[in-house]
Amino acid sequence: MKISTKGRYGLRILLDIVLNGDDSPRLTRDIATSQKISEKYISRLVIDLRKAGLVKSVRGAKGGYTLARFPEDITLLEIVETMEGRTNIVDCVLQPNACNKMGSCAVRQTWAEINGKIRAVLGEITLKDIADKHQQDGLDSGSIDYCI
Repeated sequence: MKISTKGRYGLRILLDIVLNGDDSPRLTRDIATSQKISEKYISRLVIDLRKAGLVKSVRGAKGGYTLARFPEDITLLEIVETMEGRTNIVDCVLQPNACNKMGSCAVRQTWAEINGKIRAVLGEITLKDIADKHQQDGLDSGSIDYCI
């Protein structure tokens, strides 16, 4: 399983809001500047984050984006699956009919267990955990990039 830039940038957008928001909305322009990501690309990604209920938009002169929920209530699993789709290391785990050897496969159950463990670990890590670790390590809030 490999998380694409879409997944990593989704996390970076949310972390930027947490680390730089100071309880006020964050403009896409400001996120783009601090994260060194195209504002146009951020605008597309934030649509998925908003639809998933991870961010909300605030209109007006002091508008922008804020988290829709507390950071401790947003898991890495939610972020990854919002941006990448359902976590699935092999097709047969979620689509049993994807393989014609389904009835005689000795490893499908193993793949399913591994997939479940990956999802469980991602589900245990919150956005708050990542933000706290970032601050604990004394990192600045600009150009956050995490390879998971």
